[in-house]
Amino acid sequence: MECEHLFRGKRITLMGLGLLGRGVGDAAFLARCGATLTVTDKKTAEELAPSLEALKGYPGITFHLGGHRIEDFSACDMVIKGAGVPLDSPEIAVARSARVPVYMSTALFAKYAMEAGAQVVGVTGTRGKSTVVQMMHEVLARVHKRVFLGGNVRGISTLALLPLVRKGDVAVLELDSWQLQGFGDLGISPHVAIFTNFMPDHQNYYKNMDEYFTDKANIFRYQKDGDILVHDPDLAERINQYRPAANVYRVQPRDPLEPEWCPHLLGEHNLYNAALASAALEAMGILRKDVRAGLASFKPVEGRLQFVREHQGVRIYNDNSATTPEATVAALKALGLDIALIVGGSDKGLALDDLVTQIRVHCSHVVLLTHENYGGSVRLAEALKAASTRVEEAASLSEAIQAALAHKDVATLLFSPAFASFGMFRNEYERNDEFMRLARALS
Repeated sequence: MECEHLFRGKRITLMGLGLLGRGVGDAAFLARCGATLTVTDKKTAEELAPSLEALKGYPGITFHLGGHRIEDFSACDMVIKGAGVPLDSPEIAVARSARVPVYMSTALFAKYAMEAGAQVVGVTGTRGKSTVVQMMHEVLARVHKRVFLGGNVRGISTLALLPLVRKGDVAVLELDSWQLQGFGDLGISPHVAIFTNFMPDHQNYYKNMDEYFTDKANIFRYQKDGDILVHDPDLAERINQYRPAANVYRVQPRDPLEPEWCPHLLGEHNLYNAALASAALEAMGILRKDVRAGLASFKPVEGRLQFVREHQGVRIYNDNSATTPEATVAALKALGLDIALIVGGSDKGLALDDLVTQIRVHCSHVVLLTHENYGGSVRLAEALKAASTRVEEAASLSEAIQAALAHKDVATLLFSPAFASFGMFRNEYERNDEFMRLARALS
Protein backbone atom coordinates (compact mmCIF):
# COMPACT_ATOMS: atom_id res chain seq x y z
CA MET A 1 0.00 0.00 0.00
CA GLU A 2 1.04 3.62 -0.49
CA CYS A 3 1.82 4.81 3.01
CA GLU A 4 4.50 7.50 2.90
CA HIS A 5 1.80 10.17 3.01
CA LEU A 6 0.74 8.86 6.41
CA PHE A 7 4.00 10.01 8.00
CA ARG A 8 5.71 12.46 5.61
CA GLY A 9 6.37 15.78 7.31
CA LYS A 10 4.84 14.61 10.59
CA ARG A 11 6.65 15.39 13.84
CA ILE A 12 6.83 11.98 15.51
CA THR A 13 8.24 11.03 18.89
CA LEU A 14 9.28 7.39 19.05
CA MET A 15 9.33 6.39 22.73
CA GLY A 16 11.63 3.42 23.26
CA LEU A 17 14.35 2.40 20.80
CA GLY A 18 15.54 -0.72 22.56
CA LEU A 19 17.96 -3.42 21.42
CA LEU A 20 15.66 -6.03 19.86
CA GLY A 21 15.57 -4.53 16.37
CA ARG A 22 11.88 -3.65 16.24
CA GLY A 23 12.43 -0.07 17.42
CA VAL A 24 15.32 0.34 15.00
CA GLY A 25 13.15 -0.88 12.15
CA ASP A 26 10.33 1.49 13.12
CA ALA A 27 12.74 4.44 13.27
CA ALA A 28 14.34 3.60 9.92
CA PHE A 29 10.94 3.20 8.26
CA LEU A 30 9.58 6.50 9.61
CA ALA A 31 12.77 8.30 8.54
CA ARG A 32 12.43 6.86 5.03
CA CYS A 33 8.84 8.10 4.93
CA GLY A 34 10.05 11.65 5.57
CA ALA A 35 8.94 12.07 9.17
CA THR A 36 10.66 14.54 11.47
CA LEU A 37 11.63 11.98 14.06
CA THR A 38 12.67 12.27 17.69
CA VAL A 39 13.80 9.02 19.29
CA THR A 40 13.81 8.98 23.09
CA ASP A 41 14.83 6.23 25.48
CA LYS A 42 15.77 5.92 29.15
CA LYS A 43 18.82 3.90 28.16
CA THR A 44 22.03 5.79 27.43
CA ALA A 45 23.79 6.07 24.09
CA GLU A 46 26.39 3.62 25.35
CA GLU A 47 23.73 1.05 26.25
CA LEU A 48 22.02 1.52 22.88
CA ALA A 49 25.21 1.52 20.82
CA PRO A 50 24.21 -1.37 18.47
CA SER A 51 20.85 0.26 17.70
CA LEU A 52 22.42 3.68 17.11
CA GLU A 53 25.00 2.13 14.79
CA ALA A 54 22.18 0.64 12.70
CA LEU A 55 20.56 4.07 12.34
CA LYS A 56 23.62 6.19 11.64
CA GLY A 57 22.85 6.29 7.91
CA TYR A 58 19.50 7.99 8.46
CA PRO A 59 19.78 11.80 8.63
CA GLY A 60 17.13 13.86 10.34
CA ILE A 61 16.67 11.68 13.44
CA THR A 62 17.11 13.48 16.75
CA PHE A 63 18.10 11.30 19.70
CA HIS A 64 17.27 12.19 23.30
CA LEU A 65 18.73 9.35 25.36
CA GLY A 66 19.36 8.64 29.03
CA GLY A 67 15.90 9.94 29.92
CA HIS A 68 12.81 11.53 28.41
CA ARG A 69 12.16 15.24 27.80
CA ILE A 70 8.61 16.32 28.51
CA GLU A 71 8.53 18.74 25.57
CA ASP A 72 9.06 15.84 23.15
CA PHE A 73 5.57 14.60 24.05
CA SER A 74 3.65 17.83 23.62
CA ALA A 75 5.34 19.52 20.62
CA CYS A 76 4.69 16.74 18.10
CA ASP A 77 1.97 15.35 15.87
CA MET A 78 2.01 11.82 17.30
CA VAL A 79 3.77 9.64 19.84
CA ILE A 80 4.57 6.01 19.03
CA LYS A 81 4.98 4.23 22.37
CA GLY A 82 7.15 1.17 22.84
CA ALA A 83 5.76 -2.02 24.35
CA GLY A 84 6.15 -2.15 28.12
CA VAL A 85 5.93 1.61 28.62
CA PRO A 86 3.15 2.05 31.21
CA LEU A 87 0.03 3.76 29.89
CA ASP A 88 0.00 5.89 33.05
CA SER A 89 3.56 7.15 32.56
CA PRO A 90 3.94 10.94 33.02
CA GLU A 91 5.15 11.37 29.45
CA ILE A 92 2.05 9.72 28.02
CA ALA A 93 -0.10 11.89 30.33
CA VAL A 94 1.60 14.99 28.87
CA ALA A 95 0.86 13.83 25.34
CA ARG A 96 -2.78 13.15 26.10
CA SER A 97 -3.26 16.49 27.86
CA ALA A 98 -1.79 18.18 24.77
CA ARG A 99 -4.20 16.16 22.60
CA VAL A 100 -1.34 14.41 20.86
CA PRO A 101 -2.43 10.93 19.70
CA VAL A 102 -0.49 8.05 21.22
CA TYR A 103 -0.06 4.91 19.11
CA MET A 104 1.79 1.61 19.26
CA SER A 105 3.51 0.48 16.07
CA THR A 106 1.95 -2.99 15.68
CA ALA A 107 -1.56 -1.65 16.28
CA LEU A 108 -0.92 1.16 13.81
CA PHE A 109 0.19 -1.41 11.24
CA ALA A 110 -2.98 -3.45 11.86
CA LYS A 111 -5.21 -0.40 11.42
CA TYR A 112 -3.71 0.57 8.07
CA ALA A 113 -3.40 -3.04 6.85
CA MET A 114 -7.12 -3.57 7.56
CA GLU A 115 -7.95 -0.38 5.69
CA ALA A 116 -5.92 -1.70 2.74
CA GLY A 117 -8.05 -4.87 2.67
CA ALA A 118 -5.66 -7.31 4.34
CA GLN A 119 -6.89 -9.94 6.78
CA VAL A 120 -5.26 -9.58 10.21
CA VAL A 121 -4.76 -12.65 12.40
CA GLY A 122 -3.76 -12.00 16.02
CA VAL A 123 -2.50 -14.55 18.54
CA THR A 124 -2.19 -13.88 22.25
CA GLY A 125 -2.00 -15.90 25.45
CA THR A 126 0.42 -16.38 28.30
CA ARG A 127 2.07 -19.36 26.63
CA GLY A 128 2.09 -20.83 23.14
CA LYS A 129 1.50 -17.73 21.07
CA SER A 130 4.87 -17.82 19.26
CA THR A 131 4.39 -21.45 18.26
CA VAL A 132 0.81 -20.88 17.07
CA VAL A 133 1.86 -17.81 15.06
CA GLN A 134 4.64 -19.73 13.33
CA MET A 135 2.29 -22.66 12.63
CA MET A 136 -0.26 -20.32 11.07
CA HIS A 137 2.38 -18.64 8.97
CA GLU A 138 3.85 -21.92 7.71
CA VAL A 139 0.50 -23.41 6.68
CA LEU A 140 -0.70 -20.22 4.99
CA ALA A 141 2.57 -19.88 3.07
CA ARG A 142 2.32 -23.51 1.92
CA VAL A 143 -1.09 -22.84 0.36
CA HIS A 144 0.41 -19.88 -1.51
CA LYS A 145 -1.16 -17.12 0.49
CA ARG A 146 0.70 -13.81 0.57
CA VAL A 147 1.32 -13.82 4.31
CA PHE A 148 3.33 -11.54 6.59
CA LEU A 149 4.67 -12.33 10.04
CA GLY A 150 4.88 -9.60 12.67
CA GLY A 151 4.09 -8.36 16.15
CA ASN A 152 6.29 -9.60 18.97
CA VAL A 153 8.77 -11.23 16.61
CA ARG A 154 12.49 -10.73 17.07
CA GLY A 155 14.07 -8.23 14.72
CA ILE A 156 10.92 -7.50 12.70
CA SER A 157 9.49 -3.99 12.48
CA THR A 158 5.86 -4.72 11.75
CA LEU A 159 5.23 -1.09 10.81
CA ALA A 160 7.89 -1.30 8.10
CA LEU A 161 5.89 -4.06 6.37
CA LEU A 162 3.13 -1.61 5.45
CA PRO A 163 4.40 -0.71 1.94
CA LEU A 164 4.27 -4.42 1.00
CA VAL A 165 0.68 -5.04 2.09
CA ARG A 166 -2.14 -5.15 -0.41
CA LYS A 167 -5.76 -6.28 -0.53
CA GLY A 168 -6.22 -10.01 0.08
CA ASP A 169 -2.96 -10.47 2.00
CA VAL A 170 -2.84 -12.05 5.46
CA ALA A 171 -0.83 -10.63 8.37
CA VAL A 172 -0.23 -13.01 11.29
CA LEU A 173 0.73 -11.11 14.44
CA GLU A 174 2.03 -12.33 17.79
CA LEU A 175 0.48 -9.96 20.32
CA ASP A 176 1.55 -9.68 23.94
CA SER A 177 -0.54 -7.81 26.48
CA TRP A 178 1.41 -4.58 26.01
CA GLN A 179 0.98 -4.52 22.25
CA LEU A 180 -2.73 -5.12 22.74
CA GLN A 181 -2.91 -1.88 24.72
CA GLY A 182 -2.37 -0.20 21.36
CA PHE A 183 -5.29 -2.10 19.84
CA GLY A 184 -7.45 -0.93 22.74
CA ASP A 185 -6.48 2.70 22.15
CA LEU A 186 -7.48 2.41 18.48
CA GLY A 187 -10.63 0.41 19.23
CA ILE A 188 -9.71 -2.41 16.85
CA SER A 189 -9.29 -6.18 17.08
CA PRO A 190 -7.91 -8.69 14.53
CA HIS A 191 -10.31 -10.32 12.08
CA VAL A 192 -9.11 -13.68 13.42
CA ALA A 193 -8.25 -13.77 17.14
CA ILE A 194 -6.62 -16.74 18.86
CA PHE A 195 -6.37 -16.73 22.67
CA THR A 196 -4.19 -19.70 23.63
CA ASN A 197 -4.45 -19.68 27.44
CA PHE A 198 -4.27 -17.38 30.45
CA MET A 199 -1.87 -18.02 33.33
CA PRO A 200 -0.16 -15.92 36.00
CA ASP A 201 2.57 -13.75 34.49
CA HIS A 202 3.89 -10.19 34.51
CA GLN A 203 2.73 -9.66 38.07
CA ASN A 204 5.70 -7.33 38.48
CA TYR A 205 3.93 -5.02 35.98
CA TYR A 206 0.21 -5.55 36.52
CA LYS A 207 -1.55 -4.93 39.82
CA ASN A 208 -3.59 -8.12 39.47
CA MET A 209 -4.71 -10.79 37.01
CA ASP A 210 -7.87 -8.88 36.06
CA GLU A 211 -5.79 -5.94 34.88
CA TYR A 212 -3.60 -8.32 32.87
CA PHE A 213 -6.65 -9.94 31.26
CA THR A 214 -8.17 -6.55 30.41
CA ASP A 215 -5.22 -5.80 28.12
CA LYS A 216 -5.34 -9.29 26.61
CA ALA A 217 -9.09 -8.93 25.97
CA ASN A 218 -8.43 -6.27 23.33
CA ILE A 219 -7.71 -9.14 20.94
CA PHE A 220 -11.45 -9.83 20.66
CA ARG A 221 -13.19 -6.87 22.32
CA TYR A 222 -13.69 -4.88 19.08
CA GLN A 223 -14.30 -7.76 16.70
CA LYS A 224 -17.21 -7.40 14.31
CA ASP A 225 -19.91 -9.84 13.23
CA GLY A 226 -18.37 -12.49 11.00
CA ASP A 227 -14.93 -12.32 12.60
CA ILE A 228 -13.36 -15.46 14.10
CA LEU A 229 -12.45 -16.07 17.75
CA VAL A 230 -10.59 -19.27 18.71
CA HIS A 231 -9.85 -19.82 22.39
CA ASP A 232 -9.22 -22.27 25.18
CA PRO A 233 -12.60 -23.42 26.59
CA ASP A 234 -11.35 -22.54 30.07
CA LEU A 235 -11.47 -18.87 29.01
CA ALA A 236 -15.10 -18.89 27.94
CA GLU A 237 -16.50 -17.39 31.14
CA ARG A 238 -13.91 -14.63 31.31
CA ILE A 239 -14.36 -13.81 27.63
CA ASN A 240 -18.14 -13.66 27.99
CA GLN A 241 -17.76 -10.96 30.63
CA TYR A 242 -16.33 -8.71 27.93
CA ARG A 243 -19.26 -9.44 25.58
CA PRO A 244 -17.68 -10.23 22.21
CA ALA A 245 -19.79 -9.40 19.17
CA ALA A 246 -22.86 -11.65 19.03
CA ASN A 247 -22.14 -13.09 15.60
CA VAL A 248 -18.42 -13.70 15.98
CA TYR A 249 -17.65 -17.27 14.90
CA ARG A 250 -16.29 -18.88 18.07
CA VAL A 251 -14.30 -22.12 18.16
CA GLN A 252 -13.14 -23.80 21.37
CA PRO A 253 -10.90 -26.85 20.76
CA ARG A 254 -11.10 -29.19 23.73
CA ASP A 255 -8.52 -31.81 22.86
CA PRO A 256 -4.95 -31.76 21.52
CA LEU A 257 -4.32 -33.11 18.04
CA GLU A 258 -2.99 -36.64 17.70
CA PRO A 259 0.84 -36.85 17.84
CA GLU A 260 1.09 -37.99 14.20
CA TRP A 261 -0.15 -34.53 13.14
CA CYS A 262 3.04 -32.94 14.54
CA PRO A 263 5.84 -35.51 14.39
CA HIS A 264 8.59 -32.97 15.16
CA LEU A 265 7.02 -31.55 18.33
CA LEU A 266 7.19 -32.74 21.92
CA GLY A 267 4.63 -32.31 24.67
CA GLU A 268 0.87 -32.29 24.93
CA HIS A 269 0.94 -28.50 25.21
CA ASN A 270 2.33 -28.27 21.67
CA LEU A 271 -0.35 -30.62 20.35
CA TYR A 272 -2.92 -28.29 21.89
CA ASN A 273 -1.21 -25.32 20.28
CA ALA A 274 -1.57 -27.18 16.98
CA ALA A 275 -5.29 -27.76 17.69
CA LEU A 276 -5.79 -24.01 18.13
CA ALA A 277 -3.91 -23.22 14.93
CA SER A 278 -5.80 -25.92 13.01
CA ALA A 279 -9.18 -24.65 14.22
CA ALA A 280 -8.36 -21.10 13.17
CA LEU A 281 -7.00 -22.11 9.77
CA GLU A 282 -10.04 -24.26 8.96
CA ALA A 283 -12.34 -21.43 10.06
CA MET A 284 -10.45 -19.23 7.57
CA GLY A 285 -11.27 -21.72 4.80
CA ILE A 286 -8.01 -23.67 4.61
CA LEU A 287 -8.66 -27.32 3.77
CA ARG A 288 -7.98 -29.81 6.56
CA LYS A 289 -5.59 -31.83 4.38
CA ASP A 290 -3.52 -28.70 3.76
CA VAL A 291 -3.49 -27.84 7.45
CA ARG A 292 -2.28 -31.35 8.27
CA ALA A 293 0.44 -31.24 5.63
CA GLY A 294 1.73 -27.93 6.97
CA LEU A 295 1.76 -29.06 10.58
CA ALA A 296 3.51 -32.32 9.66
CA SER A 297 6.55 -30.37 8.47
CA PHE A 298 6.53 -27.84 11.31
CA LYS A 299 9.56 -27.85 13.62
CA PRO A 300 9.95 -26.19 17.04
CA VAL A 301 10.55 -22.47 17.16
CA GLU A 302 14.01 -21.61 18.49
CA GLY A 303 14.04 -21.49 22.27
CA ARG A 304 10.80 -23.40 22.65
CA LEU A 305 11.60 -27.00 23.61
CA GLN A 306 14.04 -27.05 20.72
CA PHE A 307 16.34 -30.03 20.28
CA VAL A 308 19.84 -28.62 19.79
CA ARG A 309 22.13 -31.65 19.61
CA GLU A 310 23.33 -34.81 21.30
CA HIS A 311 26.60 -34.63 23.23
CA GLN A 312 28.22 -37.79 24.59
CA GLY A 313 24.84 -39.51 24.76
CA VAL A 314 23.03 -36.55 26.38
CA ARG A 315 20.22 -34.90 24.41
CA ILE A 316 20.33 -31.11 24.82
CA TYR A 317 17.18 -28.95 24.61
CA ASN A 318 16.85 -25.18 24.51
CA ASP A 319 13.66 -23.95 26.19
CA ASN A 320 14.93 -20.41 26.80
CA SER A 321 11.51 -18.84 26.21
CA ALA A 322 10.13 -20.61 29.29
CA THR A 323 9.96 -17.48 31.44
CA THR A 324 7.29 -18.79 33.83
CA PRO A 325 7.21 -21.82 36.13
CA GLU A 326 4.26 -23.26 34.18
CA ALA A 327 6.28 -23.25 30.96
CA THR A 328 9.15 -25.16 32.57
CA VAL A 329 6.68 -27.65 34.05
CA ALA A 330 5.32 -28.33 30.54
CA ALA A 331 8.84 -28.97 29.26
CA LEU A 332 9.66 -31.35 32.11
CA LYS A 333 6.50 -33.35 31.48
CA ALA A 334 7.32 -33.56 27.78
CA LEU A 335 10.87 -34.87 28.27
CA GLY A 336 10.38 -37.53 30.94
CA LEU A 337 12.95 -38.55 33.57
CA ASP A 338 16.68 -38.23 34.36
CA ILE A 339 16.78 -34.60 33.35
CA ALA A 340 19.57 -32.20 34.31
CA LEU A 341 17.72 -28.90 34.51
CA ILE A 342 19.34 -25.48 34.20
CA VAL A 343 16.93 -22.99 35.73
CA GLY A 344 16.78 -19.56 37.35
CA GLY A 345 16.48 -15.85 36.66
CA SER A 346 14.86 -12.59 37.74
CA ASP A 347 11.61 -12.80 39.64
CA LYS A 348 8.04 -12.12 38.52
CA GLY A 349 6.53 -13.14 41.85
CA LEU A 350 4.84 -16.28 40.50
CA ALA A 351 4.00 -19.42 42.50
CA LEU A 352 6.65 -22.15 42.52
CA ASP A 353 4.84 -25.09 44.16
CA ASP A 354 4.10 -27.10 41.02
CA LEU A 355 7.56 -26.44 39.59
CA VAL A 356 9.19 -27.81 42.74
CA THR A 357 6.94 -30.89 42.63
CA GLN A 358 7.74 -31.62 38.98
CA ILE A 359 11.47 -31.04 39.49
CA ARG A 360 11.43 -33.73 42.17
CA VAL A 361 9.68 -36.13 39.76
CA HIS A 362 11.61 -35.48 36.54
CA CYS A 363 15.06 -34.18 37.45
CA SER A 364 18.13 -36.05 38.59
CA HIS A 365 20.09 -32.79 38.91
CA VAL A 366 19.27 -29.10 39.15
CA VAL A 367 21.71 -26.31 38.32
CA LEU A 368 20.59 -22.88 39.44
CA LEU A 369 21.77 -19.71 37.67
CA THR A 370 22.75 -17.13 40.29
CA HIS A 371 23.15 -13.37 39.98
CA GLU A 372 22.61 -10.42 42.28
CA ASN A 373 19.38 -9.55 40.43
CA TYR A 374 18.10 -13.12 40.26
CA GLY A 375 15.50 -13.06 43.02
CA GLY A 376 13.67 -15.89 41.29
CA SER A 377 16.69 -18.12 41.76
CA VAL A 378 16.82 -17.24 45.45
CA ARG A 379 13.16 -18.11 45.96
CA LEU A 380 13.47 -21.36 44.03
CA ALA A 381 16.59 -22.39 45.96
CA GLU A 382 14.72 -21.88 49.22
CA ALA A 383 11.70 -23.84 47.99
CA LEU A 384 13.86 -26.75 46.76
CA LYS A 385 15.83 -26.81 49.98
CA ALA A 386 12.58 -26.96 51.95
CA ALA A 387 11.61 -29.95 49.76
CA SER A 388 14.96 -31.64 50.48
CA THR A 389 16.07 -31.30 46.86
CA ARG A 390 19.75 -30.61 46.24
CA VAL A 391 20.79 -27.88 43.81
CA GLU A 392 24.11 -26.75 42.38
CA GLU A 393 24.75 -23.09 41.70
CA ALA A 394 26.43 -21.53 38.68
CA ALA A 395 27.32 -17.89 38.03
CA SER A 396 27.19 -18.25 34.23
CA LEU A 397 25.57 -20.37 31.55
CA SER A 398 28.95 -21.86 30.72
CA GLU A 399 29.42 -23.04 34.30
CA ALA A 400 25.85 -24.34 34.39
CA ILE A 401 26.25 -26.46 31.25
CA GLN A 402 29.50 -27.97 32.49
CA ALA A 403 27.96 -28.74 35.89
CA ALA A 404 24.92 -30.37 34.29
CA LEU A 405 27.04 -32.56 31.99
CA ALA A 406 29.36 -33.66 34.78
CA HIS A 407 26.84 -36.27 35.99
CA LYS A 408 26.90 -39.69 34.33
CA ASP A 409 23.25 -40.58 34.96
CA VAL A 410 21.89 -37.69 32.89
CA ALA A 411 19.87 -38.58 29.78
CA THR A 412 18.71 -35.06 28.94
CA LEU A 413 20.03 -31.57 29.53
CA LEU A 414 17.20 -29.05 29.58
CA PHE A 415 17.72 -25.30 29.70
CA SER A 416 14.32 -24.01 30.81
CA PRO A 417 14.81 -20.94 33.04
CA ALA A 418 11.25 -20.48 34.44
CA PHE A 419 12.13 -16.82 35.06
CA ALA A 420 13.00 -13.66 33.14
CA SER A 421 16.57 -12.94 32.01
CA PHE A 422 17.22 -9.39 33.18
CA GLY A 423 20.39 -8.93 35.19
CA MET A 424 22.73 -11.54 33.80
CA PHE A 425 21.52 -10.71 30.27
CA ARG A 426 20.04 -7.66 28.57
CA ASN A 427 17.04 -9.68 27.37
CA GLU A 428 15.90 -13.22 26.74
CA TYR A 429 17.23 -13.17 23.16
CA GLU A 430 20.78 -12.57 24.37
CA ARG A 431 20.31 -15.42 26.84
CA ASN A 432 19.05 -17.68 24.03
CA ASP A 433 21.99 -16.87 21.76
CA GLU A 434 24.51 -17.50 24.52
CA PHE A 435 23.06 -20.91 25.33
CA MET A 436 22.96 -21.92 21.67
CA ARG A 437 26.56 -20.79 21.16
CA LEU A 438 27.80 -22.73 24.16
CA ALA A 439 25.80 -25.87 23.36
CA ARG A 440 26.99 -25.98 19.77
CA ALA A 441 30.61 -25.42 20.82
CA LEU A 442 30.71 -28.50 23.07
CA SER A 443 33.32 -30.99 21.95
